Amino acid sequence: MEENRMKKHISAVAAIRIALHSIGLLGVIIGFAAVNFAFSFIPVESLPDAVMPIISGIIYFVFVVIAAVSVLGLIAAIGLLSYKPWARILTIVVSAISCLNIPVGTLAGVYSIWVMLQDDTLKLFQNEV
Repeated sequence: MEENRMKKHISAVAAIRIALHSIGLLGVIIGFAAVNFAFSFIPVESLPDAVMPIISGIIYFVFVVIAAVSVLGLIAAIGLLSYKPWARILTIVVSAISCLNIPVGTLAGVYSIWVMLQDDTLKLFQNEV
């Protein structure tokens, strides 16, 4: 009985992770296009030489980090659906990172971590149901 309940929680975590990280990837794509569009209107010759590389470097770094976390989250969610032991660990790591995304990421992260740290969840992943 408890095993079925944890399977439902694991499926819920996978669904939440797929939804949130898909939105994250979509946000990166839209944000990247928007930033490139906005940069086309900035008169570069009126700025000091070092300003644009620093600003664009910071923005693109943020996009790369969000994209990397989103891809890892999607990989973890797919692994959760197959009860792969590595997916449980990856979900804990990605969930801890997503706790920085207040408030939705925090709620999803805390719930995901809670599910992944339950003894019954550990048993399910050790047996690879």
